[in-house]
Amino acid sequence: MTDRERDPLLYPNRGTARRATAGVSRRGLLAGSAAAGMAATAGCLGDEDGGDATRRPTVFVFNTGDGSVSLIDPAADELIETRVLGLSSSFPSNQYAPELTDEPEESLWLNVGRGVRGVSVGSLSETAVIETGSGANWLERSPDGNHVVVSAREPSHRQFRIDADPTSERFGEVTGEIDRTVEGGRGDRDGPGPCDVTIHPDGEYAYVPDLFGDTLTVVSVDPFEIVTRIDVEPVGDSPARPWMGTVSPDGRTLLVEHNEDETGTESVWDVSDPANPRESTRLTAADGLGRRPLTSEIGPDSETGYVFTPGSNDVTVVDLVAEEVTSRLDLGGSAFVGTWNPARTKLYVPVQTNDEVAVIDHERGQIVDRIAVGASPYGATSALVRPQPGTSSSMLTVMARLGLRSETTYCIGNCACGHQL
Repeated sequence: MTDRERDPLLYPNRGTARRATAGVSRRGLLAGSAAAGMAATAGCLGDEDGGDATRRPTVFVFNTGDGSVSLIDPAADELIETRVLGLSSSFPSNQYAPELTDEPEESLWLNVGRGVRGVSVGSLSETAVIETGSGANWLERSPDGNHVVVSAREPSHRQFRIDADPTSERFGEVTGEIDRTVEGGRGDRDGPGPCDVTIHPDGEYAYVPDLFGDTLTVVSVDPFEIVTRIDVEPVGDSPARPWMGTVSPDGRTLLVEHNEDETGTESVWDVSDPANPRESTRLTAADGLGRRPLTSEIGPDSETGYVFTPGSNDVTVVDLVAEEVTSRLDLGGSAFVGTWNPARTKLYVPVQTNDEVAVIDHERGQIVDRIAVGASPYGATSALVRPQPGTSSSMLTVMARLGLRSETTYCIGNCACGHQL
């Protein structure tokens, strides 16, 4: 039996038909967008009053169930609107997006279909399209805003660097590429499976957990090349399987999630020497860690880690100074990611199974609100710009008449989007 046959968590749609929301071609999507544009009087998505994007903090939640995005006002913790995009994103770039997306022309960077898309934060119109040869992609924008670094898992097994500077003549082009198939992978794998990417706040290094290589790879952003690969040892009988990671705002700590054993584990790394990470702690269920840690966020003080543990429907809170679990926040459903508001005071967690977003107040250390959003929310990011008002009802009507279906995005675990690699 192959690794793929043994792990339904990684391949939730293996052996099943695609859901009705999957499978639209990009040509059909653009045709639908054009038709929807005819239903509007201004802007990409339309505005009956001809309004413009404004500099107002906004949280974007991507709903995999219907290809829509829900816009949340973080000042009032209220839903502004949910509008159809015809695409969704499970792991959008969100590490430095709140500070970088301060003008309408800036782009949100999304993992969509078999690659990466740039979407204008002001109009939600498409700004860039990059195909990676893989259906499973993760990405982050560098803190200076000049680059987007992409991890493309199987079958591509590649790292990409994209020009993300909107003033650059090469905006949206691939400016660096690393083929990692030569490294091989565990069992019958044909590569190490680079899975996720997080960028050190100094902007010089990116960290890539390799799911099938059982390694943590340090990549230099410029020049774009591998600096080192560190073997990650298991704590149990199964391989270590590192797959997601987050570096702290102060650049001293790295959290890495592991699809290890039956419940998963979480490692804490010292990255005070950015080019040479050193693992200091591995947390397990015996330490109070929730089940199946998938991704994480780190508080603005760099002392608190929030690990999304969908296997136990909660968020595991970790004291990064003491390197121990301090509490678990009950979400009442499965959540796989979260994002900070631009002020970095609250963490917004899409609870996919409940069609809502849980709001965690960092200072109080508890869930303070729940906001109803679209169908099966998954990915989230935030910006300092709010898109111009849209005509969501017109979009829904036009797309329904055309019979268009949303472009998919790769999900892990409870997958609503029907995506295939």
